[in-house]
Amino acid sequence: MPKFNHKTAVILFNLGGPDKLSSVKPFLFNLFNDKAIISLPQPFRFLLAKLISSKREIKAQNIYQKIGGKSPLLDITLSQADSLERELSFSGNFKVFTVMRYWHPFAHEVVEKIHNYQPDEIILLPLYPQYSSTTSASSIKDFGDNFMSNKIPIKIVCCYPDQDDFIKSHCQNILKTLQKIKIENHSNIRILFSAHGLPQKVIDKGDPYVFQIENSVKNILDNLTIMIKKNDTLNIDKIDHQICYQSKVGPLKWTSPSLEQEIRRVALDQKIPVIVPIAFVSDHSETLVELDIEYKELSEQIGIAEYHRVNALNIDRGFINALSKVVLATSKNQDSAIFCGENPCRICPKNFKLCPNQNHS
Repeated sequence: MPKFNHKTAVILFNLGGPDKLSSVKPFLFNLFNDKAIISLPQPFRFLLAKLISSKREIKAQNIYQKIGGKSPLLDITLSQADSLERELSFSGNFKVFTVMRYWHPFAHEVVEKIHNYQPDEIILLPLYPQYSSTTSASSIKDFGDNFMSNKIPIKIVCCYPDQDDFIKSHCQNILKTLQKIKIENHSNIRILFSAHGLPQKVIDKGDPYVFQIENSVKNILDNLTIMIKKNDTLNIDKIDHQICYQSKVGPLKWTSPSLEQEIRRVALDQKIPVIVPIAFVSDHSETLVELDIEYKELSEQIGIAEYHRVNALNIDRGFINALSKVVLATSKNQDSAIFCGENPCRICPKNFKLCPNQNHS
């Protein structure tokens, strides 16, 4: 029977986004003033963040004007939190809180609500399936800096790149998109798994992000191959695919190949691109503007007649099930503090020094 007397607070972390055009500049400042994003010491990081946010304000405002003058990320995250809380309600007393990293609600604005709930344990659950020191680690550290209590045990879900329901949810969304393409064109499809890029120097320091992106894609391809063989409406013998990266900022070398480079290669190879936002579980400017508008326009300009983007997971039932199973497994296990999906054992090879999970299988 569910233990309704045991109270668990689940903290959903996401990036955040401006709630109006006047919020764009302070949002950008908060982003670039994060040590996990720019590693310069203060006051140099502060001054550089001021400069970048001022220079990028108008360009970023133009981006958000294309999607209603604000980011949809908070609304979607709140919907994910509501859906997750409903799913967890069948298994015990869980309350889901939403914390954004670079715009409201910040961690310091939510901690009082968590204290008022008086949980017996807290589970930190980033909405970043693949761990990075620039995303999950930054949110987790920020929460720890603001939540002053040694009495309540805190467990951390560092990642879930190969969780079964997460993988199947992606596969189902990809299948829905493939079925929209005429069967005679199936042999010309190339699936582009697009993730937000990172400076290569972050990866070189031992950040496991790229490894975990590749882990997710491998599991998706394994499952998708089986699903395609069972589906009579799909005529695909071998899945043509490529992992690529988007959203580069600044002059540093970033993870590659870029999505733009791969779209141009699709045109040369006379393929049909199917874009999968592999690291974005919630729609925001990178999916709704970059993928749906800017890269679609590029595709048209270089002669690609057909362009498809697979839906982000958002409140997909399978994805919410994935989050629920991860939370329940984490809550039930009293021997570990850090989890990779439903497993307390580390999934990253030892050379990834920035992986926070030291529990080896």
